[in-house]
Amino acid sequence: MKALVLTQVNHFELQDVPCADVGDQDVLIQVMACGICGSDVHGMDGSTGRRRPPIIMGHEASGVIAVTGSEVRDWSVGDRVTFDSTIYCGECHFCQQGHINLCDQRRVLGVSCDEYRQHGAFADCVVVPQHIVYRLPKAVTFAQGAMVEAVSIAVHAVTRTTLCPGDTAVVVGTGVIGLLVIQALHAEGCRQVIAIDIDQGKLDLAQSLGADVTLNPAKTDILQTILSRTDGRGADVAFEVVGMTSPVQTAISALRKGGQLTLVGNLSAHVDFPLQAVVTRELTVYGSCASCGEYPICLDLMAREEIKVDPLISAQAPLADGAAWFKRLYDRERGLIKVILEPNHA
Repeated sequence: MKALVLTQVNHFELQDVPCADVGDQDVLIQVMACGICGSDVHGMDGSTGRRRPPIIMGHEASGVIAVTGSEVRDWSVGDRVTFDSTIYCGECHFCQQGHINLCDQRRVLGVSCDEYRQHGAFADCVVVPQHIVYRLPKAVTFAQGAMVEAVSIAVHAVTRTTLCPGDTAVVVGTGVIGLLVIQALHAEGCRQVIAIDIDQGKLDLAQSLGADVTLNPAKTDILQTILSRTDGRGADVAFEVVGMTSPVQTAISALRKGGQLTLVGNLSAHVDFPLQAVVTRELTVYGSCASCGEYPICLDLMAREEIKVDPLISAQAPLADGAAWFKRLYDRERGLIKVILEPNHA
């Protein structure tokens, strides 16, 4: 099969590679669409330590089942599917408690690190265990199906947080996940969603996708504006979707006393954390990692267009053009949000 292989730091090659064996409980999926994730772009230069060459990246994908293992009963050749980015064991303590995203044996597709190498879906086909596969609704295209992993991260973060009708939420960072968090918050009944970013183009998109207020720190006194819209208290909940010191501190400062902070971004391994502000104002802090079985909910939200992903898809391109698109994303080309590669594009 053809695969886009990161052969060395910042260098891709389209190679002929053998397809993985199909185990008894596995399915082989002909990949129709696979999104380039920000973690792939950050990982290609070696800085994260989680994309060590050689590796086939790609964990946001959809396609058609081409082969089923001998013990597969619920899936058939020709089924349109997507799949979780996380391969979990289903047997450890955390899996048994329903926390599959915290599995002791967790492996993420397209990741190569100290603990494991798990090739992903920037290829003609990929083999995954049947228990991480989900059926695509008829109303969801392959390109949209490749977005469900990102949607699930946003929905998981929102469901991790205790929301009440009429809450005001602040979302700091309006990249792909931030834009999806905004939509998920409205789907959960948030009264007012305030988006914060330094990129005016992203803020304009955030507004078109449901943000009630958009704030650019370079143009606005963020804290005063939030206070003016919350009777002087501050926001009830805040979501930090970047993972750097300044956005984390912005999210904390935006909260009312007794508010909730959900940390989704993890661009930096460490940040300066205003401990006294969190303690003395009795804030609740949640970490949110990946997703935890929310795919069916997400696919339904997408099928009903309560969460829209098409406005986030900047381009769809053949797998052979993948290296060029990675470079354009790495160079932060203005206006690019999500690029979908299509290994089996007709």
